[in-house]
Order: sequence, then C-alpha cells, then structure tokens
Amino acid sequence: MSDYTDSENLVEIRVSTTDPGFGTPPGERTISQLLERGVVILDKPHGPTSHQVAHWLKDILNLEKAGHHGTLDPNTTGVLSIALSHGVKALEATSKDSKEYIAVMKLHRDVDMKIVEELAVEFTGEIYQMVPVRSAVKRGLRTRKIHYIKVLEKEAQEVLLLVGSESGTYIRTLIHDMGEVLGVGASMSELRRTRSGPIKEELAVTLQQVKDAWELYGDGGDERPLRRVIHPFEILFGNVKKVAVKDSAVDALCHGAMLGHPGVVACAENIQRGDMVAIMTLKGEAVALGTAKASSKEMRVGNSGVASTVDRVLMDTSTYPRAWKSHR
Repeated sequence: MSDYTDSENLVEIRVSTTDPGFGTPPGERTISQLLERGVVILDKPHGPTSHQVAHWLKDILNLEKAGHHGTLDPNTTGVLSIALSHGVKALEATSKDSKEYIAVMKLHRDVDMKIVEELAVEFTGEIYQMVPVRSAVKRGLRTRKIHYIKVLEKEAQEVLLLVGSESGTYIRTLIHDMGEVLGVGASMSELRRTRSGPIKEELAVTLQQVKDAWELYGDGGDERPLRRVIHPFEILFGNVKKVAVKDSAVDALCHGAMLGHPGVVACAENIQRGDMVAIMTLKGEAVALGTAKASSKEMRVGNSGVASTVDRVLMDTSTYPRAWKSHR
C-alpha cells in the first residue's frame, strides 16, 4: 500500500491486490493531475488576506478554482493550505484539525516569567472564549480546547508563546484574557501559524517560489521544482482515520454507494462509529470521505452490512472499472 494510505497504521482484514492498469499512486501523478487534485502549502506573508493569497496563486497557475480552509487575517503569517481545482473538495477533512501558533504577547506592565509560566498551565485545557466583534462567526460565548501553551522566552514585557489549540480558537482573545487574569493587561503584537493539522511550516513555500517553479516548467518543461511545491491532496488526510478498499469497490463508491464490509481490505486500528474516515484505494488514492458505521473491531469481523457512508466523493467515476450492477 502507498505511503498516502499510512499502511503501517492499518490492520489488514483481507488479502487483495490492485491492478496497475487503473488509477495512479499519488506520488506518480502527472503535473496536469496535480493541478486538478493538488495542494500548495503556502507561507502566507504579512499584509494580504487568505482569500487574496489564494486568488494570486490561482492566477499564477492559470486555474479557475482554488480554495482554502482556516482563514488567516492580514496580520497573521504562516501555514495556509490552498487546494487546487477539484482538490477543494478535500478541504472538508481539515475542518476540525488542531492548529499551532507562535505568538508575541505584549504585557502592559512587566510580570515575572515564573508567574506567566504558571498562568500558561492554568489556561491549558477547555476554556471559554467570546467571539470577537469583527469575526465572521456569530458573536457569542463558546468553549475551545487549548492543548498546550509553552513560554519560549521573555524579554522585558514581551513574551514568546507556542500555542497548540483546537480549530477556531482566537489567539488574540486568548492573550487578552491571560492579561486580564495577570491583572496587568496584554495584547498580541505578532502571530504566526506553524502547523495546521498534519501540515507543518517546513513544507510551506512562498508565492515567489511557486511562480519561479511555474515559469521553469513553462519555459523548459522542468517538472522538479513544481513537484516540490504542489502536493497530492491526500497530504491533507494525515490526521484522518483511513479505510482501504478493493479495486472492485471503488467505482460504486464514486457513484455514492455505501461501503459494505466485504469491500474493506484494511482499516485504522482506532476507528469508532461516527468518526470521519478517508476511504482509500490500495494505491493510496482518496476515493471519498465518509462516516464510519462500524468500529475497527467490527470491520475486522464483519462480512455483511455497511462499514461507512460516503459523504463526499473525491474521485471521478470510471477511474476504476465498474464491478457493480445498476438496478435501473
């Protein structure tokens, strides 16, 4: 199985092989295929909005469609995943991914570093946040989970923080609230997203790097730089539990059919009913996103019934041969 299937974390249920005559392993896609179902991990600069950056990328690559999830405001830099063309459908998998940020907290009066470190521990876990007035989300009180806050360094009234949080956490609000508890007030002066789900900043490239790679491809046909900046969209599924299926099940799934137990070849060890799952071919291609109707244990022993729904089809029909009968 392909690396994009995370085969080392899947438990084999049935022995099956895949026909090399159908489909394409993600790492072997042509440039045209990557432009149809690829993702660019951008290092968003300070100044433009996420929407503007996605529009510029679309123009550079001469595409009709490009989309992103997890908006960064003009003052925030860092990791921004932009899906190309049909790859936009895969962004649903990232909607609940956790995020990591580097933030600069500006204290309005100096406080001992030990007290700030103790406060960081106090703010770890589930917290309440009031949605900011200028947010696109309906204003109100809601809870968010802070996975960790690490005080990296402190110089005078500036504190460098590493924050891991649930998606949708407002870091500016978090820092303001920390300042209120300290009793001195605080504001955020800088913010950089260093991770979005499985996507880390080491993969991020600038718009200029994308433009240079595109021009090298257009001028001399050199694909190598472009392949370094456009990834198969399956990279977005690093945190999604996976189910691998037989070749014979693929086309039915592409037509929206539910995944039956007989079609399952392997699955992640920790799937629970109701989990989002990525349904994959044995070549590591994403077929669809679905909702598990059986746990991993049930999938390993099940011979009939539904293993998963198909909520969003990601692969074109007829990519694999039809092996099912129409009832029309």
